[in-house]
Amino acid sequence: MKVAVVGQGYVGLPLAIAAAESGYEVIGIDNNQALISSLSDGISPIGDISDAQVAKVISTDNYKVTTNFSEISSVDVVVVCVPTPLNSAHRPDLSYVESAFNEIAKYLADGALVINESTVAPGTTRSLIARILEESGKTFDLAYSPERIDPANKVWNVKNTPKLVAGLTESATERAMKFYGAFVETITPGSSVEVIETAKLLENSFRLINISFINEIAQFCNALGIDAREVINAAATKPYGFMPFYPSAGVGGHCIPVDPMYLADKASEIGTPSKFIDLAHEINQGLPHYFATTASNLLDGLANKRILLVGVAYKPGVADTRETPALGLITALRDAGANVSWHDDLVLHWNNENSTALSDQFDLAILLNPHPHCDLTLLGQTPVLNTRGGN
Repeated sequence: MKVAVVGQGYVGLPLAIAAAESGYEVIGIDNNQALISSLSDGISPIGDISDAQVAKVISTDNYKVTTNFSEISSVDVVVVCVPTPLNSAHRPDLSYVESAFNEIAKYLADGALVINESTVAPGTTRSLIARILEESGKTFDLAYSPERIDPANKVWNVKNTPKLVAGLTESATERAMKFYGAFVETITPGSSVEVIETAKLLENSFRLINISFINEIAQFCNALGIDAREVINAAATKPYGFMPFYPSAGVGGHCIPVDPMYLADKASEIGTPSKFIDLAHEINQGLPHYFATTASNLLDGLANKRILLVGVAYKPGVADTRETPALGLITALRDAGANVSWHDDLVLHWNNENSTALSDQFDLAILLNPHPHCDLTLLGQTPVLNTRGGN
């Protein structure tokens, strides 16, 4: 069976490699020529996939990469893993999805199975994606199976993370389950694509709401002069009815700050409330101001103060800066007159700036998402504000 995976980033590349390792002939398609060139040379752009894994599947002829969508004309299965971000108004941006499926429709083979893994609002697979593919004039099966990728997670990966699947038809569901069954251990079918589309949004809305709540609790603990992480860990000793979440300077990445807004936008469209999501989003957006104010109180003002932010990726252990809370905090600090630098030994270059070395030449260091190997002792006696809780 030949498979095309459209999008070779944090989601598409692990999927493509897992499928190739299981024996499928996989074509990775991406419009980023630099990325395709690196992959062709056996160089992985993400930490979760090693160079050796890429080189091995290339050497077995089970994996090749291209920017050419016409390769889709020869495949049995097409899987789409493209970004679904928010626009400047924090509304869903489906431009990558529409562009990908418009290209797929030009070359789709008759009878092919098409699976969307990109996060979308309920009804999008049936109303938008199916309509685009129908314009091809070809017969096809269409299914939805949302990605569940957690970069830098050493326990859960493509193969052992349970997969949700639903097709527009019974045939599409069965074919998608058979496809994933070659390399995914657990697959759960849904009764409709709308159920699975909503389940995906629920997963990350749950996380946004609980993290935002914990960020409020952390502010409460700070005002009391107690350690928020100690409080959370104490509560987590209860073996039922509690799940620990931990504070931060704001949620980031491609899922938690984004997916809930797709749900809230759909709720607005159909006239149902999304108050928890709206409030959680408001709390998340307000965290840069909170930590900038905290820093100002520590330093008796921010004007001309030298501040170093440590870890501008959205989470420790990855080089991904999508929706990073660092951007809002840097802006808030600079607006107050601070001289802000940042250090991140995985990111190195970001937002037209370069990483600054750790040293004791700052008035304050703010820990956002320091990586596990980051040597904080290099800060010397620099005062530290830890946005992640703890001392």
